[in-house]
Amino acid sequence: MTDKVIDLNSDLGEGYGAWRMADDGAMLEIVSSANIACGAHAGDPVVMADTLALALTHGVAPGAHIGYPDRQGFGRRLMHLELRELELLTLTQLGALAALAESLGTRLTHANFHGALGNLSFVDRDVARVLIGAVRSFDPDLAFVGLPHTAAADEAERQGLRLVRSFLADRAYHPDGTLASRKVPGSVIHSADEVKTRISRVLTEGTVLAIDGTLVKMPVDSILIHSDTAGAIELAQLIRRTVEQIGFTVAPLSTTA
Repeated sequence: MTDKVIDLNSDLGEGYGAWRMADDGAMLEIVSSANIACGAHAGDPVVMADTLALALTHGVAPGAHIGYPDRQGFGRRLMHLELRELELLTLTQLGALAALAESLGTRLTHANFHGALGNLSFVDRDVARVLIGAVRSFDPDLAFVGLPHTAAADEAERQGLRLVRSFLADRAYHPDGTLASRKVPGSVIHSADEVKTRISRVLTEGTVLAIDGTLVKMPVDSILIHSDTAGAIELAQLIRRTVEQIGFTVAPLSTTA
């Protein structure tokens, strides 16, 4: 992590037609990088293009948020796909968003994986190898935004992709540094004071308090802010204020790692 600079990223463009998941416009006034849904778990060409244009207006770095083709389940249900299917699914989504970005005179800066697909890439090394390999073959200059202590992060470093280590301020971690499932009691943190404390600790000490009370090393280049939860904008504003009060500058992925 570059000294005193931190990225704030959020998953955006997760609407379809007239329906919108979150207040993307308000979130884009706060974050510095946007992970934009590519038409699989959410998004359509109009939503994708509009979100890219909004990101450009606000000086926010655009990236691809790649997920399972499961609109009904919002990409949060595991799909049993072959490795080649996962590779081509990744390439297709990258290609679609990159084409729209190019039409607007910009380029993608990063990619990450959504929901159940992302969770699988954390623990399945074959899946991680194929997904990261697809991103690298599409554009080796793309950064991979992912959680440290996971198979996907390890694979990004092995394959030479730039790894942007993302921290979830409102989610609990296990002692091994992996994310606690939402099914685990206490896995989602709602207290604003606790979120502030966690951000302060991870930025000044590089550690996080695990769900069992142990202290875990947690390198961080970017903080993920969920856009689809109750009070998301207020939490995002709190997180930005907190990192700035600590003395960090918020800047896009291209200048942080």
